[in-house]
Amino acid sequence: QVQLVESGGGLVQAGGSLRLSCAASGRTFSPYAMGWFRQAPGKERELIARIIWSGGRTYSADSVKGRFTISRDNAKNTVDLQMNSLKPEDTAVYYCASRGSYWSPDYDYWGQGTQVTVSS
Repeated sequence: QVQLVESGGGLVQAGGSLRLSCAASGRTFSPYAMGWFRQAPGKERELIARIIWSGGRTYSADSVKGRFTISRDNAKNTVDLQMNSLKPEDTAVYYCASRGSYWSPDYDYWGQGTQVTVSS
């Protein structure tokens, strides 16, 4: 069993920055990839950034490319999301999740979510 706990959300003005962190715990933690998702009110949950755990290769959605950066610390079992130049449309609940296998696109474990609110 894997537990994921997010931290770092809050209220920020447009143009500001926040850093989200996700800490993983469990007997064995060796995912294929870690992802950050977000869900805004009335919208579907979307994948905004992903990092391959062993190689570090990253993906960012077009909506956040150039503003958000995902990183991981394999030794600490953490994955961070640095969010810069925040916009009101970035307001959402942000979740981290782990994907166990290259062969399955499903994310197996999810954190509880952290609220990010960007004021205009």
